[in-house]
Amino acid sequence: MKYTQLGRTGLKVSRLVLGTMNFGPQTDEADSHAIMDAAQASGINYFDTANVYGWGENKGRTEEIIGTWFAKGGERRDKTVLATKVFGNMAGSGTNASWPNHDRLSAVNIRRAVDASLKRLQTDYIDIYQFHHVDRRTPFEEIWQAIDVLIQQGKILYAGSSNFAGYKIAQANELAARHGRVGLVSEQCLYNLAERRAEMEVIPAAQDYGLGVIPWSPLHGGLLGGVLKKESEGKRRSQGRSASALENTKVREQVQRYEDLLDKHGIEPGEAALAWLLTRPGVTGPIVGPRTQEQLDSALRAVDLELSEEVLAGLDEIFPGPGPSPEAFAW
Repeated sequence: MKYTQLGRTGLKVSRLVLGTMNFGPQTDEADSHAIMDAAQASGINYFDTANVYGWGENKGRTEEIIGTWFAKGGERRDKTVLATKVFGNMAGSGTNASWPNHDRLSAVNIRRAVDASLKRLQTDYIDIYQFHHVDRRTPFEEIWQAIDVLIQQGKILYAGSSNFAGYKIAQANELAARHGRVGLVSEQCLYNLAERRAEMEVIPAAQDYGLGVIPWSPLHGGLLGGVLKKESEGKRRSQGRSASALENTKVREQVQRYEDLLDKHGIEPGEAALAWLLTRPGVTGPIVGPRTQEQLDSALRAVDLELSEEVLAGLDEIFPGPGPSPEAFAW
């Protein structure tokens, strides 16, 4: 495994981030534990989750699965850089479901949410506590006040963002700097070959303010994972976002060109998509969410995959980026 610094911090993290969103909804506890053991054995030290994972009536379940894995001991927690998120509504069912202050980034909800996450995760601290979404109703002054308290209490070490616009990263860190705070150290954003809008402002802002960039959905919902080849071989039919996207003739033709290019060079599409992200400026490491050991093994191969200039040029031709701002908006 290869490692890098997380943004401007001294924290060393793996170039792949283990995403856990499938743990619970699609992967049972035993298999989830096996995947985490295999990931850690391979050198992955950065695990990402969120308090809402598990979804619906089972929200919080994913954190619980990680917690029972930590409880097995064997230095599992000490070897893990643990990131979780806060924003989504965690109120229970029934009349409590609509009770206020169980979501977003108010100081009261941040305090409640972090304690609940610590309990589910069976740990006494979280390495990177991330804001899952921008909260337009809560000023950053209040958010940073709450984060300061958590850092002083030893419950979290760093704060990060997810799905923030570039100007929100700037707002958050300018305010933090004025008060002598560290501010945001990472940004999780939607970024992959087929979705490159983050290159316009989010990634430049993250670079300027020293945030590590953690792309989510690196295979764009499976669209970049060899979906057409799998369909033709009868291995798997596209589902969800990728199936909807492939109904568009232009998108289907684009994906076909992508798969043909990589087939010509003997490269697996999913591995190429991850390897491409690892070449991008500012990227710390993409989030991979394997449901099986085979998918984890494929992601690990991507770390050592070096794409030739010919392949990189071909990928840019098929999936041209918008370019940085302001040029992307003007001239």
